[in-house]
Amino acid sequence: MTSRTETSRSQLARLGFADLSGSLERIAALEARPGSDLRVPIADAESVWAATADPDGALLALERLIESAPEQLRPVLADPGATERLVRLLGASTGLAEFLQRRPDELALVLDPVAPPWSQERYTASLDQAVDGSSGETARRRLRVRYRRHLAQIALFDVLHPSPTEAFPDVAAGLADLAGAALDAAVTVARREVPFPVADVAATPLAVIAMGKAGARELNYVSDVDVIFVTEPTEPTEPSEGDDAPRISTDRAVLIATRLAIAATHVITDLAAEPALWEVDANLRPEGKDGALVRTLESHVAYYERWAKGWEFQALLKARAIAGSMDLGERYVAAVEPFVWQSSKRPGFVESVQRMRERVTAHIPDAQVDRQLKLGPGGLRDVEFTVQLLQLVHGRDDESVRVRSTLEAMDALAAAGYVGRPEAARFGPDYALLRVLEHHIQLRRLQRTHLMPSDEDELRVLARSTRLASSASALQDRWRSVKLEVRGLHERLFYRPMLAAVASTDGEIVLTSSQVSDRLTAIGFLDPDGAVTHIRALTQGTTRRAAIQRNLLPVLLRWMAEGPAPDRALLAFRRLSDTLGESSWFLRMLRDSSGAAHSLTTVLSESAFLSGLLERFPEAVAWLDEPDTLLKPRPLPALLAETGATTARHGDAVDTAASLLRGVRRRETLRLGMAAVLGHLDVDGLGPALSDVTEATLSGALDLARRDAPQGLEFGVIAMGRYGGRELGFGSDADVLFVYRSSTVPSEVAARASQVIVRELNRLTEDALHPFDLDIDLRPEGKNGPVVRSIDSYAAYYARWSLTWEAQALLRARGAVGDAQLLRDFEHLADRTRYPAAIEDREVREVRRIKARVESERLPRGADPARHLKLGRGSLSDVEWFVQLLQLQHGHEQPSLRTTSTLEALQAATDAGWVAPEDAERLAAAWRFASRTRSALVLWSGRTTDVLPVERTQLEGIARLLEYPPGSASQLEEDYLAVTRRSRQVFEREFYGA
Repeated sequence: MTSRTETSRSQLARLGFADLSGSLERIAALEARPGSDLRVPIADAESVWAATADPDGALLALERLIESAPEQLRPVLADPGATERLVRLLGASTGLAEFLQRRPDELALVLDPVAPPWSQERYTASLDQAVDGSSGETARRRLRVRYRRHLAQIALFDVLHPSPTEAFPDVAAGLADLAGAALDAAVTVARREVPFPVADVAATPLAVIAMGKAGARELNYVSDVDVIFVTEPTEPTEPSEGDDAPRISTDRAVLIATRLAIAATHVITDLAAEPALWEVDANLRPEGKDGALVRTLESHVAYYERWAKGWEFQALLKARAIAGSMDLGERYVAAVEPFVWQSSKRPGFVESVQRMRERVTAHIPDAQVDRQLKLGPGGLRDVEFTVQLLQLVHGRDDESVRVRSTLEAMDALAAAGYVGRPEAARFGPDYALLRVLEHHIQLRRLQRTHLMPSDEDELRVLARSTRLASSASALQDRWRSVKLEVRGLHERLFYRPMLAAVASTDGEIVLTSSQVSDRLTAIGFLDPDGAVTHIRALTQGTTRRAAIQRNLLPVLLRWMAEGPAPDRALLAFRRLSDTLGESSWFLRMLRDSSGAAHSLTTVLSESAFLSGLLERFPEAVAWLDEPDTLLKPRPLPALLAETGATTARHGDAVDTAASLLRGVRRRETLRLGMAAVLGHLDVDGLGPALSDVTEATLSGALDLARRDAPQGLEFGVIAMGRYGGRELGFGSDADVLFVYRSSTVPSEVAARASQVIVRELNRLTEDALHPFDLDIDLRPEGKNGPVVRSIDSYAAYYARWSLTWEAQALLRARGAVGDAQLLRDFEHLADRTRYPAAIEDREVREVRRIKARVESERLPRGADPARHLKLGRGSLSDVEWFVQLLQLQHGHEQPSLRTTSTLEALQAATDAGWVAPEDAERLAAAWRFASRTRSALVLWSGRTTDVLPVERTQLEGIARLLEYPPGSASQLEEDYLAVTRRSRQVFEREFYGA
C-alpha cells in the first residue's frame, strides 16, 4: 500500500467515513472518469465532510448523481456553498437523495442560501403555482415534487443549524405549514375532479381541521396528518341575493364535501409516479372509523354536546383550521373550544386520562418497549399526556394555558405556577431532544418510525446528524438518561392527587332530551343518546340506503328492544350497515324478508360473541334469508374437502394457508352459533358439529405442520375429553394426545420430527380473535410427561405405569386426525386399558377419592358449588364421573358401553339395568342443562366462564338464549338449581353409595 493511500485512508477516517476501502475506491473511480470535469472535493472541503452525518452515504449519492445527472450537478459543484449544502443533505437523508436522483432538476434548490421555513401562505402559493390548474396524475406529480423540494429546504435549515434542538420549533412548524399547504392544494385539485356541477362544488365549503401534531404546528418529517373535515349548507338567507345563487342543502353539502375530502386525500396518498406524501388520518372525527367522514359544523357541535367521550375533547385541544374554507374552519374551532375546556368537569375525567396513557404503554410489543421514542416509558407521550392533562384541568378557568404547542404550553403552565420552573426547565429541553431524535430518524429514510435504531452504524449516523453525542454509545447513554428523567417528571406531575380534586365539580353535565330519546328509554335502551347517534348515522342523507333504513328502523328498533341488549344490537347493526348498506342484497333482505331482519336483531341483541364474528364475516347475514339450508351444520366431508383444498392451493405459503384455515373455523363457528341462537340447532347437534369444525381445522393444520416431516413417519391426533366425546361447546378447549410411529426412520429422528409437528400445530392454529387451545394435560404423566410419544411408548406406559385416572381419561379417547391405521391401532391399545376385565375395589375407591378431591380443590376460590356449571354439585362433572365409573366397571363385558359419548354411555347403562330410568333421566337433564348454559354464557358475553352469574342482566340474557320468555332470570336460576339438585341426589346415592 502506498503512502498516499495510507494518508487518504487516515484522512477519511478522521472525517468520519466508516467504509474506508469502499469510499477510497469510489473516489478513485470518480477521479478516473474519462472526459469528466466533475470532481468531488474532499481534501479542500474537509470541514464539510466532517460535519456530514453519513459521509459514506453522501459520497455514494454524489457518485450516482454524477452518473445520472452531470449537467444538473455541474453548477452545484462549481459553487462551494451549494456543494456543502448538497453533501450535508445527502449525508442526512437517503430518502431525499433518492428524490434528487429521481428529480435531478430539483438540485437547483441547493444553489439558494438556506433560509428559515416559510409561512403556510407562501408554501400554498408555491404549490398552487406548481400544480398550475392541472388534475389527475399530472397534478399529483407536480404537487408532490414541489412539496419535496420544500421539504428538502426545511431539512437543510435543520441539518445546517448549529443546534438542532433550538431549530426544532421552527422545523416542526414549517413541516406543519407545508402539510397545510399541501392539503389546501389537494382540496383545490379535488374541486376540479369531483363529478358534480362546477357551481355546486364552488358553493360547497370544505374546511380541513388539523389535529394532533399538525394542529399544534409541531409535525414530524413523516407522520400521519390527523384531520377532521367540516362542511355546511349554503342556502341564501336573503331573497334579494338572486336566483342564480347556488342553494346547497345540508344533505347535498355533506355529499359533495365527502367526495371532495376523499378526492383530496387521494391527491396526497394515491399511487403515482412520484410517491405518496403521507397518510391523511380522519379517525379522530366523531365516532371514529364508524362515523361519517364529513359532517356539518352544526352536526359536529351536536355530537360534542351530547355523545363525545373524554378522550375526544383531549384530541380537540390541538384543533386548528389548516386548509380549505378557513372561515368555516375558524368557526369550527371557536365552536368546539368551549367543550375542550369544560371536559375536565366530567366525573372521573382525570382517572380516565391516566388509564388511557397506561393502556398505550401496555399495548407496546415487548420487543419495542426499550426502543420506543414515542409511546414507551420516558418517551414523547409521557410529556404530551402530562402537559395536556394539566392544560385541560387548569385551562378551564385560566385562559393563559390554552395554547396548542407542547413547548409553549409547558412555558405557560410554568408561568402560571402550575408547574415548577425547575421541572419545566428540564421537561421542555428533554421533549425537544426526543423530538430531534425522532425527526432525524425519520429524515434518514423518509419513513414513519418512532424506534431508536439498534444497529451500531445507524446510531453513529444519528449521533452525528443530531450532534447530541460524539458516538453511538454516548448517544444511547444520553437518551437513557433523558428517558429516566422524563419518566420521573411524568409520574410526579401526571399522577398528582390534586389534579382529580381540581377537576371534580359539583353537579352533573345536563344533556338536553328529545322525544326520540325519551321513547328509546321507555322501550328499554340504556343509552338513548348513543342510540340517537346511531339512528341519525343510519338515516341521514338522500341515498337509497338511508331511505330504506328510515322505513325499517322503527320496526327493527322495536325488535331490538324485545331482546335483552338493545343498545348492543343497534351498535352492531350500524356497523354491519356501514359495511353492507350499499349492497343490493342486504337492502333487499332487510326490506323484503321480515324473518331475516327479525333473526338478525335477535342474534345481535343476544350474542356479543356472534356480533364480533359478524364484523369479520358480514356476508354471513345472508344465511338468515335461507336458515333451513344455510344455517345447517356442514358435514365433515365437506369441511375436510375445503380445508384440504386450501392447504393444497396455498401449501407453499404456510402462514397464508393457516390464516385461511382459521378463517374457515371462525366462519363455521359463526354459522353454528347463529343456528343455536335461532333454535335451529340443539345441544345434541351442537357438540358433534363443533367437533367436526375442530377436526377439519386440525386436519388442514396437520397437513401444513408435517410438510417437512421425513417419509415413513406416521402421526396422529387423539381427541380426548369433550372433544373425544364429540360434545364440544362454544369456548371449549380441545383436549388431545399426540402419537407417532415410524418403522423406517430412526427413533431419535422420528421423535424430533414429531415435536416439530406439535409445535407447528400449536403455532398454526393459534387465533387471537377466536382462541383455539390444544390442551394436552390428559397425556401420560400429566403436565410432567412428554408432549408427544410413539405408540410403543404409550403401550409400554399404559401396560406398566398407568393410574386409574389415566384409564378413566382414555374412556374419551378417539382417533381424530392423522394416519388412519395409526389412529385405529391407538384405539385398540386404549381399549386394553380403559375396558379392563375387572376393576378392583381399591381402584373404585381411588376414583371416588379423586372425585372428592376435585370437588374440594379444583373449584375456584369463592365459587358457589351450586352455580359452577362444570365442577359444581349435580353438574357436568358429576354426570360424567358417574358414567365413566360404570364404563370402567362394565365396559369389558358390555360392548354398548364402549363409546366416548356421555349420553350414549348413560343410555347403554340404563338399557343394561345398571341405572334406573328415572335416575338416568335426571342425570341427562342436568348434563344437557349445564352444557346449554355453558355455551349460552359464551354466546352472551363473548367470554369463556363456568359460573352461572348472579347479576340479573346477565341471567336474563342467558335465559333468552335458552328460549325462556322475557323476565325469566329468576326462573332460569331456580330451574338450574332444581335440576342439578336432583342430579346430585342420584350421584351421591349411586356413585358414593350415600
